[in-house]
Amino acid sequence: MTSQVDSHTGAGAASAPSAPAFIPLEANPELLTSLLHKLGLSTALQMHDVYSLTEPSLLSFIPRPALALLLVFPVSAAYESHRLAEDAAEAEYSGKGEAEPVVWFKQTIRNACGLMGLLHAAANGPARGFVVEGTDLDRLIKTAVPLGPAERSRLLETDEALAQAHTAAATQGDTAAPDARDDVDLHYVCFVKGKDGALWEMDGRRKGPIRRGNLSEAEDVLSEKALALGPLKFLEREGADLRFSCVALAGSLD
Repeated sequence: MTSQVDSHTGAGAASAPSAPAFIPLEANPELLTSLLHKLGLSTALQMHDVYSLTEPSLLSFIPRPALALLLVFPVSAAYESHRLAEDAAEAEYSGKGEAEPVVWFKQTIRNACGLMGLLHAAANGPARGFVVEGTDLDRLIKTAVPLGPAERSRLLETDEALAQAHTAAATQGDTAAPDARDDVDLHYVCFVKGKDGALWEMDGRRKGPIRRGNLSEAEDVLSEKALALGPLKFLEREGADLRFSCVALAGSLD
């Protein structure tokens, strides 16, 4: 799986001409790690390329437990049909507060799905314990937790430190950065293990976080069951399309 550039297709609120827009992030583990560290995640964690979701020998290179998995995938007609059908049966999410099993952010910033994935990775599960106190990331998460989805979105839209850190990272990729207003057809989704021990699919384009199934205490987001409940469903749906890449948040190799 090779690194790709992320995207948000402009669906929903982010398609409005007045909506904020960010330069899409390249799915480069060094770049993503640098952004997380700049925002305030401990250097004990970093992003790692995941070269296979099915080969145990390649998965063995990732330090375990893996705390979050970011999947970059093509926004195809098949995916959009599946997303719309699944969302039609769900109400808009209204959760807030420390009782939430996961902290979810609704995406209203165009082309910010990479950033949303990083925030979902850092704000949930054991990774949240690695957020350095007093940093921009710590302040952002603590401010967001008591808020509902709409207020969280406005918080992200107006956070200057977040915007500046994102811009600095987005312009440092290995490939030429697209314009913030460009339409691109790849998208980030984050998988995390919530406080309830379940696998959650975190995507700001959806109506809320999606609980995909229970995991045992010993299972992480790269366990066989977690992969079957989440990322492998995307691969099965898209068939021969090879524009997939994955990065995992886990301990540092240093």
